[in-house]
Amino acid sequence: MDNYRFMSILDHVGINVSDYARSKAFYERALAPLGISIAMEYGQGGGFGRDGKPALWISKGPSAFQKPEHLSTITPIHVAFVARSRAEVDAFYREALAAGGRDNGAPGVRADYHPNYYGAFVLDPDGHNVEAVIHTP
Repeated sequence: MDNYRFMSILDHVGINVSDYARSKAFYERALAPLGISIAMEYGQGGGFGRDGKPALWISKGPSAFQKPEHLSTITPIHVAFVARSRAEVDAFYREALAAGGRDNGAPGVRADYHPNYYGAFVLDPDGHNVEAVIHTP
């Protein structure tokens, strides 16, 4: 795994949030060190990505496939963003905490995953576990 190559199998993913403005502010600040910003917005939803391509959508309220009862409880999920350096992981962690996130794992090597797995974990305002990770030294 020393030469770990990342190629995503996902085009984009969406998560529900309880307060779009609050979550948008959190993600704008937390993801900025990773070169990720808001790429599109529709009402109470927005897509974050690099180079104008949204990959993470956050939204308040039902999506086309959801019923109101699906939103009565937000079930936290885990989402990990690719960092381009360990310094980006560190900056993500600092900015996410400054934006109101809660610590869920300070930046560091997670050798139990593999020797070069360097990540940091923060809980967003709704309890989603947000990670920045790089797989190279």
